[in-house]
Amino acid sequence: MLNNLTIGVSLIMKFGMRKPSLKRRVSARTSIKRQAIQRAGIKMPKGTGWARNPKKYAYNKVYNRTSFDIFKVLKGLFK
Repeated sequence: MLNNLTIGVSLIMKFGMRKPSLKRRVSARTSIKRQAIQRAGIKMPKGTGWARNPKKYAYNKVYNRTSFDIFKVLKGLFK
């Protein structure tokens, strides 16, 4: 079961297992914004997300440390 923690005014952080979503997985890979950045060659070096959007960087840092992907767990079991 996922537990929520409110941070700030309206930001909700999830703890525990992430719900897999095929729709989100496909849309992340085929988004127009992502394709435009890739083709223009204006990608930033890895680890410099804090410079582009500090609020998003901080949220993702906490989210990735407090939740886990079920597929990574299954991969580890059958490895």
